[in-house]
Amino acid sequence: MTDRLGRRSGPRRKYTVAEKRSMVEETQVHGASVPEVAQRYGVNANLLSVWRRLYRRGLLTSEVRSGAAALLPVAVSTPTMLPTERAVALKAAKGDRALGVEVEFAGGQRLRIHGAVDRALLRELIAALSSR
Repeated sequence: MTDRLGRRSGPRRKYTVAEKRSMVEETQVHGASVPEVAQRYGVNANLLSVWRRLYRRGLLTSEVRSGAAALLPVAVSTPTMLPTERAVALKAAKGDRALGVEVEFAGGQRLRIHGAVDRALLRELIAALSSR
C-alpha cells in the first residue's frame, strides 16, 4: 500500500529472525552489495546494516529467551550511606576539615566522617553498621 507520492504506508513489515539471517548471509557472499540485497528484498539498506551488526555480535539468533531473569546472591562488602546521610556527611566535610571521626568495627568495617559530626547521624550509622 502506497500514498499518492509512492511512499509505503500502512503497517510495517515484520521480518522473522530466519528471514533477517538469510538476508545478512547473502550480503556476506564475495561480491555481494548490501544496497543490492536490500533492494531485492525491499528493505532499507541501513536496516540491513543494523541486522549485520547484530549478526556479527551473535545477537541475531532464533533462541527465545525466557522472561524470568536469574537472580544471583549479593553480599555488600562495604557499608553505604543513605542519600540523606550522605548529604549530611558531605555538608559536614565542606566545613572544618580538621575535625572528624573514624570508627573501626570488629569485622574490619571502618566509618570515617570528616568535618563536623552530627551526633544523631553518628548514632544511627554506628547502630546500622553494628547490626551487620
